[in-house]
Amino acid sequence: MTTEAVYPRTMILAPMIDSMFHLPLPLAEKILRPVVVYLALVLLLRIFGKRELAQLNPFDLVVLLSLSNTVQNAIIGEDNSVTGGVIGAMSLLSINWIVVRLLFRSPRLNRALEGKATVLIRDGQVDRKALEREALTQEELLDAVHKQGFEHIHDVHRCQLEPNGTFYMEGRDPSAADKRHEELLAKIESLVQQVKTLQGAGNA
Repeated sequence: MTTEAVYPRTMILAPMIDSMFHLPLPLAEKILRPVVVYLALVLLLRIFGKRELAQLNPFDLVVLLSLSNTVQNAIIGEDNSVTGGVIGAMSLLSINWIVVRLLFRSPRLNRALEGKATVLIRDGQVDRKALEREALTQEELLDAVHKQGFEHIHDVHRCQLEPNGTFYMEGRDPSAADKRHEELLAKIESLVQQVKTLQGAGNA
């Protein structure tokens, strides 16, 4: 291969590699930006309540989807390099790893950051003050009840909105599966008694 053939190829690769991996921002700033944005988002989601995580309507979903675009520039700055992206991803994963382990080792801190579950239904009765605190409508609560397999609100013994945005529900009556299980056990017990009766008659 001639020198002329190698030289143009080097001229093409060198700028491309430099563009991919050159950091236009200081390394400390690249690490600090994702950490600050991460902590700010955790705090904001804690302040604005659990319904954002529950994604109860299209507006909540739009907010969550838009957050990624809103904070993108704050995380990466004026940097589209591969190196910058890898450093940003590592920073996010690292701060999340640290926070998760801190919360695991400190239940008190975990409760302070995540908050407590909010009881929305007790013995089939809606706690309207709790609904107001969480900015939930009766229709949104009924929709969550339907998704859990209950037809009416009064069918629910207890419903609470967990800190992570999920709904935990207990039915007032046994579920259809529980009823079938109990009926099956009763039939088995009846068959066992019949077999014992037949065996006793045969031995006599």
